[in-house]
Amino acid sequence: MPELTFLDAISRGLWEEMEADPTVFLMGEDIGAYGGAFKVTKGFLEKFGPGRVIETTLSEEGFVGAAIGAAYTGLRPVVEFQFIDFIACAFDMIVNVAGTSRYRWGKGVPVTFRGPWGAGGRAGPFHSRSIEMWFAHSPGLKVVAPATPSDAKGLLKACIRDNDPCIFLEHKHLYRRIKEEVADGSPAIPLGRARVVRPGEDLTIVTYGMMLHRTMEAVAALEGRSIEVLDLRTIYPLDRAAVVESVKKTGKVMTVTEDTRTGSIAGEIAAVLCEEAFEHLDGPVVRVTSPDVPIPFAPTLEDAVLPSVKDIAGAADRLLRY
Repeated sequence: MPELTFLDAISRGLWEEMEADPTVFLMGEDIGAYGGAFKVTKGFLEKFGPGRVIETTLSEEGFVGAAIGAAYTGLRPVVEFQFIDFIACAFDMIVNVAGTSRYRWGKGVPVTFRGPWGAGGRAGPFHSRSIEMWFAHSPGLKVVAPATPSDAKGLLKACIRDNDPCIFLEHKHLYRRIKEEVADGSPAIPLGRARVVRPGEDLTIVTYGMMLHRTMEAVAALEGRSIEVLDLRTIYPLDRAAVVESVKKTGKVMTVTEDTRTGSIAGEIAAVLCEEAFEHLDGPVVRVTSPDVPIPFAPTLEDAVLPSVKDIAGAADRLLRY
């Protein structure tokens, strides 16, 4: 079984889906001869040709509109954004056209919108945003944020096969930093299902993306504590049942997200628990998030903004002692 980086797993998932289904094709800036900004599509042009690996102009709204049109004809486009921040340029097309299509006239839009997401790479405010809640708040779209190579490959396959539009977020800080054995031809992983990464009895920590790895470091530092870690994997649809079930067992919950505090999924989880598990809570729902500021350029400031292992461990310890 090959050991793949996070980036390699995404690339392999794309490759296998294109080999299996001739209706799958790629669109994006510099994805052909250059192989993509982060080399996810390196070698794809030589294998699949320019008819299925299509270089686009620097017009996100334009090529997203073209992808939606192609989806209406029975194709399954996968659209790459060089940095996910630039998806804002195509917001109207994704939210008002792709996202509402099935509701408006019963026609799904099987397009996967993917790209590098998140902070930690010293890339500043134009290349580091957490954009997941822009789209989680827009009915008709699915929002997926894997944290491991196997999940990245399996969830990407599920997105490509889905008959409605999916936003697939690839944390660029993880691209070449983590590895895992991932089988060739591994299956799709169903969307909307969280995963218990670590079972526990006294506290639930709900997280996703890069913050899963920081959370696991923090939990390791809290020796002897029984902490359950839940990886959402899919931001929307949210696996409410998994969160509620875990909190009914532990009685305490903390959310950890790189996203800014106001309007993040952390607040939605808190609301769900107040509605569905209030009588099981033995303490406040604690949120560990980034503050409501843009991501700074300066490394020291970026480190101060993002939740650290120390921040997570400290908040968990205080909640355990509540």
